[in-house]
Amino acid sequence: MNTFKYILIASCIAVPLSMTSCKKFLDKPLENQQRSEEIDYSNPALMYSPVSGVYRSAADDNLVHWIDLSIRCMRDDDYLQAAPSPNDNPELMAIKNFQNDVTVQSYWGLNQSWISYYSLVIAANNALIELDNFAAKIPAGNSKDLNLNKQYKAEVRFLRAYAHLMASRLFGNVPILIDSENIGRLATIEKSTAAQVRQFIISEMNECIEALEDARPNQSIHIGAVTKYTALLLKAKAAADLAGNDNSSPHWEEVLDATNKIIASNKFSLYPNLYELFKLPGKLANESLFELQYSDFGVGTGDIVRPGVDWGTFFRWQGPSGDQKGSPISGAGWVPPSQNIVDFLTNRGDNERLKNTIQYCGINGNPATSVTTPSGDVVYGNPFGIKYFNGKAYLPKAQMTEGRMEYGANNNVRILRYADVLLLNAEAKVRKGQNGDEPFRLVRERAKLGAIANVTLNQILDERRAEFACEWWGERFNDLVRTGKAKEVFGAKFIPGVSESLPIPQTQIDANPNFR
Repeated sequence: MNTFKYILIASCIAVPLSMTSCKKFLDKPLENQQRSEEIDYSNPALMYSPVSGVYRSAADDNLVHWIDLSIRCMRDDDYLQAAPSPNDNPELMAIKNFQNDVTVQSYWGLNQSWISYYSLVIAANNALIELDNFAAKIPAGNSKDLNLNKQYKAEVRFLRAYAHLMASRLFGNVPILIDSENIGRLATIEKSTAAQVRQFIISEMNECIEALEDARPNQSIHIGAVTKYTALLLKAKAAADLAGNDNSSPHWEEVLDATNKIIASNKFSLYPNLYELFKLPGKLANESLFELQYSDFGVGTGDIVRPGVDWGTFFRWQGPSGDQKGSPISGAGWVPPSQNIVDFLTNRGDNERLKNTIQYCGINGNPATSVTTPSGDVVYGNPFGIKYFNGKAYLPKAQMTEGRMEYGANNNVRILRYADVLLLNAEAKVRKGQNGDEPFRLVRERAKLGAIANVTLNQILDERRAEFACEWWGERFNDLVRTGKAKEVFGAKFIPGVSESLPIPQTQIDANPNFR
């Protein structure tokens, strides 16, 4: 029996909804599905529909909402500030300065982050109910469809677990939501500790791994779907969080075992051209273990796509601001890279990653000047003096579909990569007294950096910062927290035991006092 606590909850999270509005929410059909009373559950050809709906839910703001993106980025020292002007969003600047006061707790954006993560959890829970309905109609002797049903449930459970990881990394102690019934418990559900959330994720992945496809996501029957290797990486990340900075923790063995299995599969490799990895040529590359898929009806990729999405909620949010004189290389100018990360990459001679991660807004942000990107796009400065924009969110004009010149249109959002597998594997080995040089070498080699013999833990952590710089998911901040280095980096404004997480939104506490 699992030792952590599963918490049964209602189908609506603790948002300020009346029971009537909660029921109306439940009355909405799932994405890509007919209403339950109209579905022929005896038809296995329809069984993937609720799964596709959860992927769509993940890609349709629940993992890429612009304000959640901004909140996650603000806690990293890789970003300068939230808005082009520091005065544009004082709540986000308070988050950057670890001022977890009443203003932050009442901030609408923080509540939106909570809603985004738990909306994805709710979508997953509802899809699992639908898949149970299909399973009930499959004859006992039909092992093919029964196994397929288990696989689809495992894909959904991965997405649910990933949403829990993101919620806990942001808010710390959060509820584990595994039941979409029992509306009466809406106001009484309790939080689980951050450690219990990680244990939940590990247990879920242990149950899901064997049910998932033994393939890369780009080899999946539904191209881009979660596979057993995606689940293994999520397990490794949760275990690393639990292990923290304790080299003797048994969780490092879990990290090592999970990453060894991914490496030993020989199915994954680093995309050779780092500059193109986050652009169209790198979509669903052999490096990808999980990415959110999009299509502009031009050059679609994969089966799990979100057509017609407004990329302004993710890519354009990070594009260069100011008068770009009609160029599609433009955006809101939020969450620009910091001088700190530019100097870090420059000082270590990390030219390939610098070219991939950092793009320039004119000369030192001067609106009277312009620069040309390596892809040939001209970018002008801006009235705010912002020097940089995120190169990992930059899509060159030459890669856009003719007639659809929206910044970032048709690009995917990368979430889990093989580089993470290799660096976690190297870290686990070094922490266990083993040699981590080989997986570490592969990551540096792709970045055109020389090998290092007898690599140390600090060198691995520096490599993680360089490799995942400005990638939106808060890896840098999480690494600083789990290794106990946050105070060293952020100074007096970071208070150990307090600053690791943001307060649960006041709106959620008002709905459920157990969240205090």
